[in-house]
Amino acid sequence: MQAPRAAAAGRTASPATARLINDRLVLQLLQCEGALTAGQLTALTGLSRPTVADLVERLQEAGLIAVVGESGAQRRGPNARLYGIVADRAHLVGLDLRAHGVTVAVADLLGEVRDERTVPIGADDTPEGAVATALAAVDKALAAAGAPHPHTIAIGAPGLVDPATGRLGGTGRIPSWQVALVGALRARRAVSVLLENEVNLAALAEQHDGAARDHDTFVLLWLGHGTGAAVVLDGTLRRGASGGTGEIGYLPVPGTAALPSASGCDGGFHSLAGSAAICALAAEHGLSAATGIRPNTAHTPSSDTDTGTDTDTDGDTDAPPAEAVVRAAVSAGDAGAAFLDALAARIALGVAAVCAVLDPGCVVLGGEVGRGGGEVLAGRVAGQLARLSPLRTDVRAGTVEGRAVLRGAVLAARDAAQNELFTSAG
Repeated sequence: MQAPRAAAAGRTASPATARLINDRLVLQLLQCEGALTAGQLTALTGLSRPTVADLVERLQEAGLIAVVGESGAQRRGPNARLYGIVADRAHLVGLDLRAHGVTVAVADLLGEVRDERTVPIGADDTPEGAVATALAAVDKALAAAGAPHPHTIAIGAPGLVDPATGRLGGTGRIPSWQVALVGALRARRAVSVLLENEVNLAALAEQHDGAARDHDTFVLLWLGHGTGAAVVLDGTLRRGASGGTGEIGYLPVPGTAALPSASGCDGGFHSLAGSAAICALAAEHGLSAATGIRPNTAHTPSSDTDTGTDTDTDGDTDAPPAEAVVRAAVSAGDAGAAFLDALAARIALGVAAVCAVLDPGCVVLGGEVGRGGGEVLAGRVAGQLARLSPLRTDVRAGTVEGRAVLRGAVLAARDAAQNELFTSAG
């Protein structure tokens, strides 16, 4: 993420507004650049030295920044003091809700994770039991991080999130315990709770830490159990009137046996690029999610061939079977090329439709399957896309390590907390 280089408040702003703008600018610089001296802040903001001295004192009194060291061994005294954001000023919680488990991360105001843990949710667990398990995990993570009172909680969940109400919509296929958990967290006092679609959060993570760091406009195409997309235009996440932006699984595309309907996405892009469809395609090419390359093919697995064991999800029982078979195909080299070409052709249909409407210039293949295919799959999709669309589009594999949804939740919580604290400081 690039550091802000915005101009300081203009002469027409009121004194209070000018202070607010200047304070936020300095705080954003400290967030992006790390600790800085007053002289460096003066140079980066264009503010006068007295103005910087005044705001530094004000932000210290507000408990948002503190002296964290000195700059250089040769320089001593006030001019060498390094100022940094007080990370413990607020603590944040990010949650990634999956069908069979919850992952919790507790972070500080800078977004650095202090504790992370995953708890399983059994298929036979009652909604009440599942909520109790998840809440206990949150409390244990907070205790381990030394943060009993979080400032902001951000939750990544499947399904539509209504932008007007902040509630889960279209909950027919969403486990009832997830809806109940959101309600239980919101019932806690003095905690701000944000709810966001999981794919949107993954896009925030790729925008901040991953493949889209150099793009203000891009689309994240999620390839996991199902399909989805997140749209970022001019640096802003776009959700749509009902939160349905990116429901690409319903996109009518050639190559399916039927059309999608209001009650289900079978027949849409999901039928070509969902996990079950990918596994069926793999079987047609002699690949198996359980064993990698079938023994009756010409390929003999080498010692480093992925045999279906997921090495990137830490035993995540929610990982789609298609991830293992795509990784196996990539490792198989020529023996997996035909399958990867066929899969890329399918994915390119959805990407071409998105590009024809949005012209994002960059599409990131995310989700377990997108990451599993890596640049090998992304390159094939780019080649297929070039045949379908005249619009120049960079196709990249997602690069955020670990759980992109969880990382996006932490970032969303951090941004919300900073926005409130930085504003109140003015």
